[in-house]
Parts: sequence; structure tokens; C-alpha cells
Amino acid sequence: MNVQQSFKTSANGEGTNNRGTLYLVGTPIGNLEDITFRAIRTLKEVDLIAAEDTRQTRKLLTHFEISTRLVSYHEHNKDASGSELLRLLEEGQSIALVSDAGLPAISDPGADLVADAAKRSIAVVPIPGANAALSALIVSGLPTDRFLFVGFPPRDRKPLNIWLDRLYKENATIICYESPHRVAKTLTAMLERWGNRPIAMIRELTKRHEEVVRGLLSECQEWLKEHPPLGEYCLVISGISTEEEQELKDNDIPWWAELALEEHVNRYELETGDRKEAIKRAALDRGLPKRDVYNEIMRK
Repeated sequence: MNVQQSFKTSANGEGTNNRGTLYLVGTPIGNLEDITFRAIRTLKEVDLIAAEDTRQTRKLLTHFEISTRLVSYHEHNKDASGSELLRLLEEGQSIALVSDAGLPAISDPGADLVADAAKRSIAVVPIPGANAALSALIVSGLPTDRFLFVGFPPRDRKPLNIWLDRLYKENATIICYESPHRVAKTLTAMLERWGNRPIAMIRELTKRHEEVVRGLLSECQEWLKEHPPLGEYCLVISGISTEEEQELKDNDIPWWAELALEEHVNRYELETGDRKEAIKRAALDRGLPKRDVYNEIMRK
């Protein structure tokens, strides 16, 4: 078994193997006051800041009078930029990774950089901060004891339906992000594949026009018709209900479950006309060795 050992960091979060440290710095998702003192200090002290959108991050740095060198790291340049960042880390430089908003490495290419850094035993340190998914979850009014974050739904209809079908039996609260021009179509697809479940639609989190809309999928679908969607949404949807889950389990009960073993074999023998084949099929249904099925029947 291959076990990967994470590299330890010192008490102040710095690597102890003469290599640099990759800091994952949480940034505000709307309100600039959501940034932590530790995040500001880290952004000022690192050698380099790698940002998903340098223009967006530059506004944040200017506001807090942070003059640290800023470089670009995003989906379209992650291979070239990532290799260079890893080289600098191995040479001992400290780097802060930030996304446009919230925690980096969640539904963005930062996850690839973290994985590569971990493989090279480079220290990776989280600097916690605001997060849209969890912020939406705690105001949704839906269960928070078990939840599943699934990123952005697929754009095209067929992949979306497959994605929804895979999540249909999930009993945890489901959290996803969606863009304003696709949110109505996604709600329609959810209603078709999942039925009329409770949902909370949250947008503009921590901003002046923060909005939380709660209701059934059909109700929120109608609400969007009267209130054209603006801004990126965080959707929090109830998992499958206990009643529906039980109904599915009841429907999944195999036809032979209430039959005695001999009756099970006899049913297949009537169907196939072959005793050996009947024993083979019954054994396969029940996960038993054929010999055990044969011996059990012969004793009677």
C-alpha cells in the first residue's frame, strides 16, 4: 500500500524542509470586511500571490494596501504557471493562492496546484475565510448535519440529466453553484428528475442586495419568471425524503424475496425446464454457492 506522508509545518505555518509554503488564502465573497487579519498579514508577507483573476485581486490588494507581487494562475494557463509556481516553492519562496472570491481550490484549478504541491512534499497551509457554499447552507433552513457540495451542474441537457440521476437517491442536502442564465433551466431539470423538493436559492451573499428565496422547486421556478435572475446563484436542495427513500427500497425488493429456497428453484425450473440451470440461477440471486443450494433442496 502506498501511503503519502504530508510534510509538517512549523508553529507559524512555514515549511521546515527549506522549501517554501503554499498558503490557501480565503478572500471575501462580497463584503470586504469578511477578510481575516491573518489573511491580510499572509498576503503582505508572502513572496508572491497567485490569483485566478489578477484584475479582481488587484482591487482587493489596493484596498488593503498590499503591494506583494501578483501573478496569474487560472484554468487556461495552469500547466505552465503551475510548473513555475512549484519551482519557486521548491526554491524556498512562499506563495499565497487566492480565487476571485472565497476559498481557493474549490471548483477552480487551485485544486491541481495543491495536489501537485502535496506530491512534492511542499507544505500547504489553509488560511480560512468566507465560503459561499457553506454560507448558503446555514441560511437555507435545510438540514446541515449531512451535505454534499457538487460544484457546477453540467451545461448540456443529456449530461445534466445523467448528473441529476446519479444524485437522485442522495439523502444529504445538496449544494451547487449555477450561473444566472442557466439557473431556470437547471431548476426545471431538477423538478423533472427529482420531483418537487424544497430548495433555497441564494445570491449576492454578503453584499448589499443579498437574497435568499426558499420554497419548493416549482415555487422557485415561478418566482424566477417574475424576478429575472441576477448574479451567480448558490442552490441548496433537499436530499431524497425518508418516505421516498423507503418507497424506492420497497420497490427494489426482489421478486423471490418471500419465496422459500425450493420454491425459488422450482420457479426457475418451470421457466427453463432445466433443474441444474434453475439451481444455478437461484444461487446467483441469493449469493450462495450452487452446492449449498443443491444440498439444501436434496435434504427435503
